[in-house]
Amino acid sequence: MTPRPESSGSHPEQPAEQRLTEPPAPARKKAAVKKDSAHKTPAKKSAAAAKATAKKAATEKTTVKKAVKKATKRATQIAVSPAVDAADRERLLNGTHHAPHSVLGAHPVPGGVVFRAFRPYALAVTVLSGGLTVELHDDGDGFFSALLPLREVPAYRLLVSYEGTTQETEDAYRFLPTLGELDLHLIGEGRHEELWTVLGAHPMTHQGVTGTRFSVWAPNARGVRVAGSFNFWDGTGFPMRSLGSTGVWELFVPGIGEGELYKFEITRPDGSRTLRADPLARRTEVPPATSSVITSSTYEWGDAEWLERRAEVPAHRAPFSVYEVHLPSWRPGLTYRQLAEQLPAYVKDLDFTHVELMPVAEHPFGGSWGYQVTGFYAPTARLGTPDDFRYLVDALHRAGIGVLMDWVPAHFPRDEWALAEFDGRPLYEHEDPLRAAHPDWGTLEFDFGRREVRNFLVANALYWCEEFHIDGLRVDAVASMLYLDYSREPGQWTPNEHGGRENLDAVAFLQEMNATVYRRVPGVVTIAEESTAWDGVTRATHHKGPSGFGGLGFGLKWNMGWMHDSLQYMSHEPVHRRYHHGEMTFSMVYAYSENYVLPISHDEVVHGKRSLVSKMPGDWWQQRANLRAYLAFMWAHPGKQLLFMGQEFAQGAEWSEAHGPDWWLLDPQYGAEADHRGVRDLVRDLNTVYRNTPALWRGDTEPSGFRWVTGDAAEDNVFAFLRYDADGSPLLAVSHFAPVVRQDYRIGVPDDLPAWHEAVNTDAGRYGGGDITNPDPVKPEPQGWHGYPASIRLTLPPLATVWLRPA
Repeated sequence: MTPRPESSGSHPEQPAEQRLTEPPAPARKKAAVKKDSAHKTPAKKSAAAAKATAKKAATEKTTVKKAVKKATKRATQIAVSPAVDAADRERLLNGTHHAPHSVLGAHPVPGGVVFRAFRPYALAVTVLSGGLTVELHDDGDGFFSALLPLREVPAYRLLVSYEGTTQETEDAYRFLPTLGELDLHLIGEGRHEELWTVLGAHPMTHQGVTGTRFSVWAPNARGVRVAGSFNFWDGTGFPMRSLGSTGVWELFVPGIGEGELYKFEITRPDGSRTLRADPLARRTEVPPATSSVITSSTYEWGDAEWLERRAEVPAHRAPFSVYEVHLPSWRPGLTYRQLAEQLPAYVKDLDFTHVELMPVAEHPFGGSWGYQVTGFYAPTARLGTPDDFRYLVDALHRAGIGVLMDWVPAHFPRDEWALAEFDGRPLYEHEDPLRAAHPDWGTLEFDFGRREVRNFLVANALYWCEEFHIDGLRVDAVASMLYLDYSREPGQWTPNEHGGRENLDAVAFLQEMNATVYRRVPGVVTIAEESTAWDGVTRATHHKGPSGFGGLGFGLKWNMGWMHDSLQYMSHEPVHRRYHHGEMTFSMVYAYSENYVLPISHDEVVHGKRSLVSKMPGDWWQQRANLRAYLAFMWAHPGKQLLFMGQEFAQGAEWSEAHGPDWWLLDPQYGAEADHRGVRDLVRDLNTVYRNTPALWRGDTEPSGFRWVTGDAAEDNVFAFLRYDADGSPLLAVSHFAPVVRQDYRIGVPDDLPAWHEAVNTDAGRYGGGDITNPDPVKPEPQGWHGYPASIRLTLPPLATVWLRPA
């Protein structure tokens, strides 16, 4: 261990050497007499003084040794032994001691101060104070002790001798607790909103000494010790103390800092031991290694302007188009810092407003894509350090791109080194096995009814937003949290106290999480991946709905119904689409029940579902035309947009985390490169026109922002609607999902605009289409149509969507 500076004792005005070496009164008197009788010449006086000083020091050292022996003898006479008693000794050896600081270290006792050290494998332990040393008695099994004739505990250090080496170090058991009463009270109440600042491993200076504070919540443990690279993974000599009824264990270890590996060695209620990663570790080893890593951030952010601006407009009233990214496979092999050089430029070029990162929290199995988390407070080490991840977020912000992150509070894996039965009993998971086991993924569900577990998760949401400047959390698998009978058969679940199927604990947790995040972090948005018709997902938590529940408080919700219905429609051959017309219009029946995101996510292009372009019927030309028309229909539909990587350039194969998108399709040397580049060019133009057309986003959550022109032209496979800005400025979107050209197709329009012109036509030649367009402004005719007082005649390209704006 690295030597550390001396710490001041309880009375710094009195030198430690004086406190330890002050001789008895007779000795002081004798020394004074000799000093007074020394009438010498200056030269002789100087030599005599030096001789007297040396003699005095030797005398004092001899006196102290005699005093130690005398004190030990006196202590024996008054029945005070410096050695650790048998009961404490056994608990320390077995790792079941709740209060090691009450035994080890230095303590006043009758007859002086007793020093006790527990240093397994040490050959000798010596107390150092001032210029003097006192070797402790070897009591066996790594225990050392001595009684010194002192009136108070001095400042001291330990000199520990092992075979082949000697280390001078602070005594970890001389320090006061590093956690205050307020922290412990908030932890006990489950209300510590900055939990990551008090639990885990934190390099710090404590009582003038540098080191690391370790703290962990393990209320069922009989004992907890710290093991790591700094003690050769033997925690025997590093027992932690229990801090009352909170279940928190704590130890300040001097002289260790950033980069050291560690775990907690927990003695379970049955006496067995388990070695666990830190639940609040802020850095981990690179998987498959599982140790936690001591870390601290030195990153200096450069995104102050972004943070200040992001709260100006709520997400549901702002342009919001999202590029979903799985970082490890977007460009395989790149680190966070290397991604920061490429990802912001790519996303900015395509004009997306946000990226959504699939879970970056540490996970042991890459094939889970990050959705089975073991390190909820640690960005995955596969791509770099936590500060490297900060660098990536900062780079995206400086490029004007918001950063959303998938967050997974529904469940966690059963790995024996992580959260499952963390301290020997169900702790983070529900104590009822039926409630604990997630039926779909072989994982464990969090016990949302336990206040400390809710605190762990609520603080985790804040942690990503505050420490990493994340702009939004997309909360995974919300439906599995809300229903007690989710994926369960009758008899496999127990109704709530009202006899219903709602998980009241999960409801309360989600409400608390959302309310806390919105209160503390201005401009952040939370997004629910919720696949049912739960009432009020994006309603404020204090507003009750028909079900009697307050809203869950999310800002946005994934519109899974729109996604399933629209993809189902698109998968049909055009000749059959007339029978499925309602699959494209039904979403408008409930479009304003929530604040929606329209998601074409990774879930839709894996596991045999095929890529987005491969879902489309027809030959290669028709598949691409269908895809382009569908994307423009999606961008014009009320709601925000989300598109998974690779789909922006019509990747033909399903996504695989092993190799990521097929970037080679965009290689100019590839014969069909223009086909893929054309789709990507369309996505760029959709984003640009979308961002610059408030009618497409400002009224997403207001019925006045949308009006059907024709929603029942099933025989023609045509959908036409108007989108409106707050000032009435419109955009007309016409989608034609038949493989024929329709000349002079009449569309009803308002009569207060002199002309319309094409803003987007997905059949344009530059996108790979047939270039059948309406190049000139189209003027309304006074003939009413579709319930409007005027109409325009358009040429509708095959399998295409056309956007028109006032000329």
